[in-house]
Amino acid sequence: MINKNLANLTLVVFICFFFVSSRIGLAMAGNKTIPVNVGVVLDDLDSMEGKAWLSCIEMALSDFYASHSHYKTRLVLNVRDSNENVVGAAAAALDLIKNAEVQAILGPVTSMEANFVINLGDQAHVPIISFSATSPSLTSLRSSYFFRFTQNDSTQVKAISAIVEGFGWRQVVLVYIDNDFGEGVMSYLTDALQEVDALVPYRSAISPSATDSQILEELYKLMAMQTRVFIVHMTSDLSSRLFTKAKEIGMMNEGYAWLTTNEIPNSLKSMKSSVIHSMRGLLGVQTYVPITSELDEFNKRWKQQFQKENPAIIDADYEVFGLWAYDATVALAMAVETVGISNSGFKNSNASFKSTDLDTLKVSQYGPKLAKALSSTRFNGIAGDVRLIDGQLQSSTFKIVNIIGDVARGIGFWTLQNGIKKRLGQRQSSANCSTFNCNLGSIIWPGDSFSVPKGWEIPTNGKKLRIGVPMKGGFTEFVKVTKDPSTNRTNIVGFSIDVFKAAVEMLPFALPYELIPFAKPDGTSAGTYNDLVYQVFLEKFDAVVGDTTIRANRSLYVDFSMPYTESGIVMVVPTVDNRSKNAWAFLKPLTWDLWLTISCFLVFIGFVVWVLEHRINDDFRGPPLHQIGTSIWFSFSTMVFAQREKVVSNLARFVMIIWVFVMLILTQSYTASLASLLTVQQLHPIVTDIKDLLRNGDTVGYAENAYTYDVLREVGFDDSKLKEFKSTEDLDALLSKGSANGGIAAAIDETPNMKLFLGKYCSKYTMIGPIFKTDGFAFVFPKRSPLIPDISHAVLSVTEGEKILDFESKWFMKDSNCEDLSAPKVSSYSLGLESFWGLFLVSGVASIIALMIFVASFTYRHRHILVHPDTRVSTWGRIQVMFKIFNEKDLESHTFKSSSSHDSVKASPNNFPDSPFSYTTKQTDRNLVFYGERQTPSTGQASPDVNFEELSFAMPEA
Repeated sequence: MINKNLANLTLVVFICFFFVSSRIGLAMAGNKTIPVNVGVVLDDLDSMEGKAWLSCIEMALSDFYASHSHYKTRLVLNVRDSNENVVGAAAAALDLIKNAEVQAILGPVTSMEANFVINLGDQAHVPIISFSATSPSLTSLRSSYFFRFTQNDSTQVKAISAIVEGFGWRQVVLVYIDNDFGEGVMSYLTDALQEVDALVPYRSAISPSATDSQILEELYKLMAMQTRVFIVHMTSDLSSRLFTKAKEIGMMNEGYAWLTTNEIPNSLKSMKSSVIHSMRGLLGVQTYVPITSELDEFNKRWKQQFQKENPAIIDADYEVFGLWAYDATVALAMAVETVGISNSGFKNSNASFKSTDLDTLKVSQYGPKLAKALSSTRFNGIAGDVRLIDGQLQSSTFKIVNIIGDVARGIGFWTLQNGIKKRLGQRQSSANCSTFNCNLGSIIWPGDSFSVPKGWEIPTNGKKLRIGVPMKGGFTEFVKVTKDPSTNRTNIVGFSIDVFKAAVEMLPFALPYELIPFAKPDGTSAGTYNDLVYQVFLEKFDAVVGDTTIRANRSLYVDFSMPYTESGIVMVVPTVDNRSKNAWAFLKPLTWDLWLTISCFLVFIGFVVWVLEHRINDDFRGPPLHQIGTSIWFSFSTMVFAQREKVVSNLARFVMIIWVFVMLILTQSYTASLASLLTVQQLHPIVTDIKDLLRNGDTVGYAENAYTYDVLREVGFDDSKLKEFKSTEDLDALLSKGSANGGIAAAIDETPNMKLFLGKYCSKYTMIGPIFKTDGFAFVFPKRSPLIPDISHAVLSVTEGEKILDFESKWFMKDSNCEDLSAPKVSSYSLGLESFWGLFLVSGVASIIALMIFVASFTYRHRHILVHPDTRVSTWGRIQVMFKIFNEKDLESHTFKSSSSHDSVKASPNNFPDSPFSYTTKQTDRNLVFYGERQTPSTGQASPDVNFEELSFAMPEA
């Protein structure tokens, strides 16, 4: 019985075990994942950087599959060590492809290692995913299987050039590591600097294996140069040694400016504190990673995990490359799941290789699909938005940092859209901000200085500037070179020399120099001004100081400071005194059109006054000739306000008020102009246009060794019509002779020279022009000389102050008999109609309005004559009646009411005039009636029996 029960119990246990086992098997079969081999090639897995990067990759897989447990694929890492060399990286990649048959490779670390590995991946159709190879040279490989989840170094050159431009530095020296990583970005950086007018006079390439003594040798070479702005692009280990040595020899002191690409700021966490202290004051461009809650959480988890796995490493940290490694791993896991890889998928290659190792290289069947999936990857990564274009991570924001102490303090940002701003999203600076510094936070420069380095210095062991000055035979007020025969010492003085010395004194630094005459051994000039300027291009002179004109052809090979004199080429010609000494001089103050206008208006105003006054003023009545004479006399007498006739109508008075004011202005202007014409010296040039000289075949003069000779030749003057003058005295003699007597008719030269000449001979000559445009005299320096901004600023300070006036008085007016060289020597012109047309317009309009009012009033009073219904009277007859009425006195006017001779009008007993047809003025009803219209005493109605065929008008006595 017991055995039977035991057997039953065993059967039940077996059935339960079978049921549970089947369920577990089915569950396991349903949750089965597909492992996918991927390779990881890192440098020195025993170092903290290597362990940190691998830890980020492993954490990325852990986090990804924890949130995507339903995915069928699982990445299996096959880690290899490149041993920090190209051969090791290539061997590791080859092993991963051939033996592990990996579908993709994360790494290698450096750009040099990636260069060969990319070719292997391209051949085997295995995507190479880099999170730290930044060299732009990798892009030129144009591999469809290379994906860069890190910033291309070329993307930061615009940010660096913007900093250089903002601080106004004109020369920078590039210091870089001598390998593919360093060389790859140099061309991009040089082009970006050229776009902001910054010259790269020297490139310092330092070998990765350079010794400390070799680094010191290169630094001393840089120290002997004028340029004090250095842009560093090299790996963290080499840059650590560089800045340590630069600190030792004093190249991290005040006056120096060090900029660095993002390689150094990104790697600060892995550097020793002593190295970071040697970089104090350095400005750098750092990769910008947005601070998010996900990133904060990752930092905490990563440090806990890394400390647990590596308890011997204290205060471990990762660089930004670790974040990119994390995002690259997530992107690869997403792409593998998208493709749906189920097996190794490798097949033999059809290509044949001579290498015994490469002839068995297989090709991945999933490679093209995996590459396509990686290209379209889009997600929000832990380091920011992950978006690939042509296999390259897109990023356009950089953080600008200032290294102080052990940290890199952020002072601003650079974006492709807005340039440099203090804060992201800032569109424009404050209204009170006018300098580049407003776009950045406070900066501590090397040597704990708060002053922006000017970017260059005269080396303490450098030579003085060799400054060439011209040898001049004339116009020595600008530059005068003399030699003391007893001491054999050269003395150089002049206006240009004084301006240069004053500008140098205003510089915020010492500028040692020596002035060297451009002369032959015998003391004569060694060439023209073009020859002298060209010596700067040939580096025989460091600068030229003198009366050197800014010219377009010269600016091709030298640069100029700001000009310190007036600009332009002018013409100096003799003058003649045109004070009028003829009998008709009194007509010259006014132009002929103004005289004609005045005459016409005098007649017009006389006519207007006669019309307005004729019926009511005895002064404007009488025989026709008497009335014409009176009107003209009245109008012309207003010129001297001597009119005897009175005006009694308001309209006439209105017209005369305005006309008298017009005549007051005209007579006063005429008097002033005539007085000036007859008493003031009037100097007029004998010629005012250079084309007149050409047409007349006159001879013109030009200064010795001056470029104006070429200008005159271009205008069209023949050599036979050109004469050279060497001094002001020589020029005076040539102009005095004149072109017909072997001299010249005019002199063509720079404005400053001609003003100097006129300072001595202002009574004989005058200046015309400028006839050609130039930019004035300036100092000459080599192309892109760092001295130019400071010298130009100093020159502006001199020319805007009182010093320039003192220099002009000292050199240009000491022998001058002229009170004011800038005062015009040419007389004023005659007064023309354009100065008074407004007065005539007002007077004319007022007169016409007065006439219109009078005519309207007169017509209205006698309208019954014009509108009489009798058709037998012609229109012309009616108009004649109106004119005859106008010719009569207006007895109703207040001027005639007091006269007894006009108390009544003689009439016949039946109240008709004596003539057969006449008109009368009835004082009672102010109506004029035709003779043929009979009036009845009671009604005043016209009688209809009138003989209009015999209509005639009797002219009453005036």
